[in-house]
Amino acid sequence: MGKLEGRVALITGAARGQGEAEARLFAAEGATVVMTDVLDAQASEVARSIGPAASYHRLDVTEEAGWKHIADDIRSRHGQLDVLVNNAGVLRLGPLEHTTLEDYLAVIRVNQVGVFLGMRAAIPLMKAAGGGSIINVSSIDGLVGMTYGTGYVASKFAVRGMTKVAALELGRERIRVNSIHPGGVDTAMVRGDGSRETSGQPFSNVPLGRIGVPEDIARMALFLASDDSAYCTGAEFIADGGLTAGFDVSDFLGR
Repeated sequence: MGKLEGRVALITGAARGQGEAEARLFAAEGATVVMTDVLDAQASEVARSIGPAASYHRLDVTEEAGWKHIADDIRSRHGQLDVLVNNAGVLRLGPLEHTTLEDYLAVIRVNQVGVFLGMRAAIPLMKAAGGGSIINVSSIDGLVGMTYGTGYVASKFAVRGMTKVAALELGRERIRVNSIHPGGVDTAMVRGDGSRETSGQPFSNVPLGRIGVPEDIARMALFLASDDSAYCTGAEFIADGGLTAGFDVSDFLGR
């Protein structure tokens, strides 16, 4: 039996990258997967390739009405929601001095407001199910700063904080809330195109010697979705190949 047998999981931003990998892995582990995105053609094809365990529903995570609709649909079709992965996110980079309010808010709306709306929509369904697991995808940029990423870093720090508040409020309801903090992951969002190249020279300084792949994050999400993490809530789970572990001074010391 799979680790998620009999459970219903909602994954946002599931058309590609980490969300796609999570949808495929969760379905393989027995879950009924509700995939959402705004990339209709890509997400529909992923759901089709997974099979009957997956379905696709369009959702703009910034729209309150959309979240109400998807929650009502899950209630009527499945009667429960056990797992929510707030995975949808956007990345826009630029110097703070030249970042417009529009650019800043575009990132905040998806990465921060989308997570807020998702958690709020999931709570009644999870209470009715007797508990659940909410997994919020932050970033190592929710732990440390990054140049040219004011909006992105602000949103990912916010996700980290909201996760802890939700964990405190929902623990008595047996709803666990945790955040995942990926480092560099080889996805189209990071590259800004549809290609995939895992050699990743900019990540040659990572202690594990490679850029991450979506499956690395999907396996972390599976752990948090399953009973393997039954005593984990309000915590930060880092998957960055050791990027934030510290500084390697070997070259400086000539070793």
